[in-house]
Amino acid sequence: MLITHDTRCALDTVVDLVNTAPEDDTTPDGLPDVGALEVFVRDHEVSEVGVLTEFDLAAVRKIRGRFAAVFAAPDARTAAGLINELIAAAGTTPRLTDHDGYDWHVHYFAPGASVADHLAADCGMALAFFVVAGEQERLRRCEAPDCRHAFVDLSRNRSRRYCDSRTCGNRLHVAAYRARRKEAAG
Repeated sequence: MLITHDTRCALDTVVDLVNTAPEDDTTPDGLPDVGALEVFVRDHEVSEVGVLTEFDLAAVRKIRGRFAAVFAAPDARTAAGLINELIAAAGTTPRLTDHDGYDWHVHYFAPGASVADHLAADCGMALAFFVVAGEQERLRRCEAPDCRHAFVDLSRNRSRRYCDSRTCGNRLHVAAYRARRKEAAG
């Protein structure tokens, strides 16, 4: 599956956005205020965004939950329905652009769109490409019991199980090794 630069950026953005959500009542929100949203927008190079407000923060948190539902979707039909709703609500308007030194690519949000509509359109289309390609199962959650971060499995054989093999994967492998050693020691 060919993934263009702008699609990859949108995938990284949607994964990072979903992972800002608190996992439960004891974990903090990764987007606690407008300042954090501004940092998120800047760090992800979200273009054509004006001054952000509390309204924008609430709207982004709302679509974050809708994107999380896409990652939890049990099948392609459910994921497609959720993505269609996101894209339709954003008022998707595809257009070619070559801003900030990037070659020609497609933006799916209308000029002057809110940051939430921008994210819903561009990130929704990036996820749509996976459903269209029959690759919806690549939209996953980490299998580590203490981590449910979202990620996109871009491995060749679709075998990635953890959001980060250096942390979650390694931690589980070390724990399993220690358990085997303890069991063998009697």
